[in-house]
Amino acid sequence: MKSNIYNFLVNRKPGIKERYHSYHDGTTGARKILSWLYLLLLNFAYYILQFKWLGNYKPSSSYESKKLSIGIPESHLMKHLSVEELLSELMKYDVISFDIFDTLILRPFSEPTDLFYIIGEKLGYLDFKRIRIECEVAARNKKYKHSGSYEVNLKEIWNEVEIKTGINAEYGYKTEVETELSLCYPNRYMQQIYERLVSAGKHIVITSDMYLPVRVMQELLEECNYCGYEDLYISCEYQESKYTGTLFAKMIEDQRKNYGPNVKIIHVGDNENSDYTQARRAGINAYLYSNINKNSLLYRSYDISPIIGGAYRGVINNRLYSGISKLNLNQEYGFIYGGLFVAGYCHFIHEYCRQNSVDKLLFLSRDGQILKKAYDLLYPNENTEYVLISRIAAAKWSAKYMKYDYIRKLVRHKIGQKKSFSQILKEMELGELISELDKDDLLTSDNINTFEDFIDRNWGKIITIYSKETELAGKYYRRIVGDSTNAVVIDIGWAGSGFVALKTLFEKEWNIDCRLTGVVAGTNTVFNSEPDMSETFILDKSLVSYLYSSMDNRDLWKKHNPNRGYNLFFELLTSSPSPSFKGFKVSATGDIEPYYGKAEPNPEGIKDIWDGILTFVVDYKKRFKDYPYMFNISGRDAYAPMVLAASNNEKYLKDIYKNFSLTIGVE
Repeated sequence: MKSNIYNFLVNRKPGIKERYHSYHDGTTGARKILSWLYLLLLNFAYYILQFKWLGNYKPSSSYESKKLSIGIPESHLMKHLSVEELLSELMKYDVISFDIFDTLILRPFSEPTDLFYIIGEKLGYLDFKRIRIECEVAARNKKYKHSGSYEVNLKEIWNEVEIKTGINAEYGYKTEVETELSLCYPNRYMQQIYERLVSAGKHIVITSDMYLPVRVMQELLEECNYCGYEDLYISCEYQESKYTGTLFAKMIEDQRKNYGPNVKIIHVGDNENSDYTQARRAGINAYLYSNINKNSLLYRSYDISPIIGGAYRGVINNRLYSGISKLNLNQEYGFIYGGLFVAGYCHFIHEYCRQNSVDKLLFLSRDGQILKKAYDLLYPNENTEYVLISRIAAAKWSAKYMKYDYIRKLVRHKIGQKKSFSQILKEMELGELISELDKDDLLTSDNINTFEDFIDRNWGKIITIYSKETELAGKYYRRIVGDSTNAVVIDIGWAGSGFVALKTLFEKEWNIDCRLTGVVAGTNTVFNSEPDMSETFILDKSLVSYLYSSMDNRDLWKKHNPNRGYNLFFELLTSSPSPSFKGFKVSATGDIEPYYGKAEPNPEGIKDIWDGILTFVVDYKKRFKDYPYMFNISGRDAYAPMVLAASNNEKYLKDIYKNFSLTIGVE
């Protein structure tokens, strides 16, 4: 009944739903009551006063904006008892009753009905989620007219689906059961408690409002390693429900027959009415386990495609709010805002390589280090290499062929940084030329021509200074490439200069017979001083971008602003605890040896971000391993969590970033 009322008042009209939730979500006390009155007023205005415009989405910002938790990790907001604390409390009782879904067992979606998307794909039927929901409501109403009970089983629902769609009920029933079994998994927090209670000899019963029959529920519990329970009370079997309290009455009656009238019983579940209020009204104690998706509307992204969005929110919420994990702020940054991006980017790379017969993947340092780790987790049998390069190294090696880019990066970008000519020459590894210049002058827009004239006069010397290292780099890359003939160069972004430098060197300097293509997460945007830098490479598809470019996801191309730190926020996700690579030299034994610059000042923080990213990748792969299309995460979807993180003037992102000192440069 509550579901029917909610669907009628809230879900029927998108505009009413959006207005109600924007006012209601996160409210408590008097404001929560006012939100219900507001809902009634909206319906009165729409249906009685004929204000039909209320049924449409109200004008809103182009991008989501929410007040995210700052300074306190989200996983610390849900005040679950520890496993030991809850176990200690439950040990006081003789019989412990557990709810099933969102308590013992989890689905990898933020809404249980999102599972119907997957069923619809298997059945090849359009709009199946909505149809399946409608048919369940129709089946319950039909049942109530005949028996006075709304409790239906899955076969009754599928008989209704068959009438409405023509899909064979037996086949549909079987498909839904198989889908539930393939996607559901145990809540590790509750599983630890459950197993300890069974070992202690406590009497365990399962009590659930559910349309799945007992046989299926038994199989599902067994698949999730919940064994040793004594009774299973399913609403559709008993034609009673927790929601009305009558199923509790049946369970209590049986337990008192089995263990005496003074048996102590407690029920554990996540629904405030069904699992807590009604259990207590029935005369037993109850423990309310906070619903895992309770904070979803407050903190998760909804400006995202429906199926990927439901999966993303489900994976995030299930870990953050189940009670099993307490992540720190940096881990959560990687997990919540980097995980979907990295998983999607890796799949994008994988599909590009598959479609273009690529035989080697080169992940450029340092951003490529975490990308390679994630990629190898997802696609362990592919030919991947982590290769050393940096902005300064690429600029040195390719200076002979890309002089303008060399001067732009190593000289012009340093105007106004209060660096002397001598400092800049040292950073360019041209210290031996310092004596030929007024070394104490600071580089400014007024004397840049003087410095550039000096570079021009000494250009031959500069190329000679770099030539030995360029030769060493060629040997290194020739060894890396081996017999590969078609490789991709993978980086975070933004202009693709690392790829272009390597492509130029492969073709003109090192004579390495291997076709190179560049893949970047994102390109330069309208906010860059050189927004069109890579356009020809993007147009001829020698450089491809995942998140956005001037041709794809142009809203993001216009949203992503390096001047507000967006490049740094993404680079923080893919930064490395390793020191910056500077170049190659010959070791004492005659081998090629890399040398490095500054060490990362907060390596542990970077490792925590990595941990969060890889945790998401592992969770997502585990949950959807049987559904390859769930990895078709678009660039727009992958960016959606970061759009949300950037809301409210990037307050959340700035709070995370303050503990790090990343800069974009070539030192």
